[in-house]
Amino acid sequence: MSATPDHGGSGASGRPARTAAVIPAAGRGVRLGPGAPKALRPLSGTPMLVHAVRAMAGSRSVSLVVVVAPPDGADEVRRLLDAYPLSGSLTDTTEVVVVPGGETRQESVRKGLAAVPETVTTVLVHDAARPLVPVDTVDAVAAAVRDGSPAVVPALPLADTVKQVEPRTGERAGEPEPVVGTPERALLRAVQTPQGFDRATLVAAHEKIALEGEGATDDAGMVERLGVEVVVVPGHEEAFKVTRPLDLVLAEAVLARRRANDGF
Repeated sequence: MSATPDHGGSGASGRPARTAAVIPAAGRGVRLGPGAPKALRPLSGTPMLVHAVRAMAGSRSVSLVVVVAPPDGADEVRRLLDAYPLSGSLTDTTEVVVVPGGETRQESVRKGLAAVPETVTTVLVHDAARPLVPVDTVDAVAAAVRDGSPAVVPALPLADTVKQVEPRTGERAGEPEPVVGTPERALLRAVQTPQGFDRATLVAAHEKIALEGEGATDDAGMVERLGVEVVVVPGHEEAFKVTRPLDLVLAEAVLARRRANDGF
């Protein structure tokens, strides 16, 4: 798996890289417990990050993947990716770049975006913790951006009723929380990644929107703050986020099914 910076703006095929995917992978993943960063946790013997890179590189539209490593872990991530080759003929021309990230996800995405050549017009931002997103979903998001939508997110209808509550904080943390509203479920969607953007729109959002604390956890939300329309395309149930130990069990089951049915 190549991990050499592409300063010239072309993939291994020599063609300009028109669509790039940025994968922020600098988080620690504390909800999965102590140990390696979440993105480096093994899934069927292969780090989740490698699964995520393969998912992006498997798309016909993606010719560059920028992996944003922990600030002090770029060399480790580069060695890791070199140890796991990309799989399949569609990935043969995909360039993979590793850059150090920042202290927040927003800063890491900004650093990844800075590594994308100006020849790229469409940028996908994908969570490393969503390692099993199908290639068809990646293609659908990229195609919607190419067709003229400046910001695109894959999403699923909600299966559960959602309640809005008044959170209990401080000395009252842990007490029962009163319900203050029940949003209409038909109007809600659970958002996934990759989120796709016209490059200029995403750059403008990161230049103009400065958020406090942890910064933005959703790039589409930053674009919304610019007043730019964000559209939704169908997501996929296998693009779930691996956050808790139970999610790892589900991810292993999905991979087992893929191996049995598709020889994945």
